[in-house]
Amino acid sequence: MKLDEDLGPDRQEEFQTDDEENQAERNCDYDDDDMSQSEDLSPALQNSSDNCIDSNPPSWPQSYRQSMDMFTSVTPPSITFLSPSLTHRRLQPSDSESSLHKQLVPSTNFEKEVLPLKTPVQSFTSLYSILSVPELPPPREQCSLAQATLNGINVICGIGALAVPYAVNEGGWLSLLLLLLFCIIAFYTGILLKRCLEGSPGLKTYPDIGQAAFGISGRIVIAIILYMDLYASCIEYTIMMSDNLAAIFPKTHMYIGGMYLTSHQIFATVATLVILPTVWLRNLGLLSYLSAGGVVASILVVICLFWLGVVDQVGFHPSGTIIDLANLPFTLGIYSYCFAGHSVFPNIYSSMKEPSKFRWVLMATMGFTSLIYIGVSVCGLLLFGDNIKSQFTLNMPQQYMATKVAIWTTVVNPMTKYALTIMPVALSLEELLPSSHRKSHSLALIIRSVLVMSILIVALSIPFFGLVMALMGSLLAMLMAIIFPCACYLKICKGRVTKLEIAACGSIITFGIFCSVIGTYSAFTDLKDKVV
Repeated sequence: MKLDEDLGPDRQEEFQTDDEENQAERNCDYDDDDMSQSEDLSPALQNSSDNCIDSNPPSWPQSYRQSMDMFTSVTPPSITFLSPSLTHRRLQPSDSESSLHKQLVPSTNFEKEVLPLKTPVQSFTSLYSILSVPELPPPREQCSLAQATLNGINVICGIGALAVPYAVNEGGWLSLLLLLLFCIIAFYTGILLKRCLEGSPGLKTYPDIGQAAFGISGRIVIAIILYMDLYASCIEYTIMMSDNLAAIFPKTHMYIGGMYLTSHQIFATVATLVILPTVWLRNLGLLSYLSAGGVVASILVVICLFWLGVVDQVGFHPSGTIIDLANLPFTLGIYSYCFAGHSVFPNIYSSMKEPSKFRWVLMATMGFTSLIYIGVSVCGLLLFGDNIKSQFTLNMPQQYMATKVAIWTTVVNPMTKYALTIMPVALSLEELLPSSHRKSHSLALIIRSVLVMSILIVALSIPFFGLVMALMGSLLAMLMAIIFPCACYLKICKGRVTKLEIAACGSIITFGIFCSVIGTYSAFTDLKDKVV
């Protein structure tokens, strides 16, 4: 098979294809002979034929898979960005996957017969052929069980650990039971995503699952929410860096044109200017390797916290309330954020040498992060009591070496992740450009620069780390980690789901919607009070 030389987002609707008999296994035809193949399919695959997608769906976002692989992989590939031939290179399929990119049926069939707007698909492989021709190929190096587990921990166990003690202080000690509940739900919904993926190698990403379940609208809605989450994460990075730098240099201030700038505003601006060139980089391979050290960075900060209490003998003091119902919605938002790694779970699953062991990856990831969160919560709250701040590093006494190590680690780590986090958003916006401007290097630089500057403006406007995290958790994480996995599973496997699974998914969806509504309302109300 040979693709057009200009293969890109504006590619031709039809492709050259070989007329081979084995290709019929991937085609969506309606011959009676082909219907007999469904007898050998798994229940999930058999039911997938009942799902409908548009016969001519848009392919946005095309760049999601490879950019998210770079974001999560411990052993990422080296990729050049912002080069004139970016679009062409990133859309080239590997030889092993070329069969997925062949035309589903000969073009003459479309001329002779007008297909309905909705056409049933016979398997997930056929579905993927329709909606993912431009999808990015998977990394050639597949992950072992240990690497996949590190990828999962690197995604989940991050900046959320800094805010968990503050969340426990707000919600009370009994709210830790809700933390464990969110852990269990996140594990179960991760398994549901696995079940959606395991039916066929065709489905690779969360947007793919969204389209398999709800058509084009499902793909686009899920992609937009995922990009909103990445954008908001960069806002959190900016706030976190400025807060910790201001803690080291609290007396920093200046006047510019008669305008007074606080230490937070100065360091947010400086951190953004330092990061901006990394967003322009053509090769993000080095940053990918550095960001993989996020697991080490998180563990190092936690060790510094324990070191402060045990070795430096700052002292543990019983404090906190049993339960605080008034602040519990805020706590729910942070807890949901702490376990929201579902946007990249499909990528991790697809990258594994043995995808059947993904359950163990989820179990190890959720178990490890839960231990970290509970340990940090107990230690931080006993050390700093009711004075605990939204980032426990801001409470650590400045005279100790452990404090300096923790704060500088907290500052440097986001700098290695920022470019990789915003890159999927930038690439998705570039796909929306007119085809004549899609390969423009200057426009790519402008888009990235505008994104970074807009993040700075938002971070300066709402410099409240805990509230932004609670809002992200209630509004975005609840959808991606709790509600959508259950809804997609019920839709894709409709008719094959047991009554117990229906009840479980229905209960989880109801719980997620309830927590999302009260948490979002609480976060918006608190933000309004602080900003106004």
